[in-house]
Amino acid sequence: VQLQAYGGGLVQAGGSLRLSCAASGRIFGSYFMAWFRQFPGKEREFVAAVSWTGGSTWYADSVKGRFTISRDNGKNTVYLQMNSLKPEDTAEYYCALGSRFPTTDVASYDYWGQGTLVTVSS
Repeated sequence: VQLQAYGGGLVQAGGSLRLSCAASGRIFGSYFMAWFRQFPGKEREFVAAVSWTGGSTWYADSVKGRFTISRDNGKNTVYLQMNSLKPEDTAEYYCALGSRFPTTDVASYDYWGQGTLVTVSS
């Protein structure tokens, strides 16, 4: 399984970006897709996750109300719509695919995409 993330870039505070992550390869069964982010010198932290059907979502408190995760199973793609961006959202963002709970835990995910850098200027 390969995950390809894209959509990062430079945006001013208050602006928006949409990240995408396409999964390819042999994927079986129900699985979660998620986004994590990593600040320099810090461990990777959970941002948002979505269930197989898209009916359940989970968000970090720091992004609730600003970020929206969604998925298109026909395209094996997960999206992260990021609105009202803040300088503190600046990080490398990673998509992930897994099938275990808790959805907020790095260890629950088996496959990771490369990072895409999001930079929010003040």
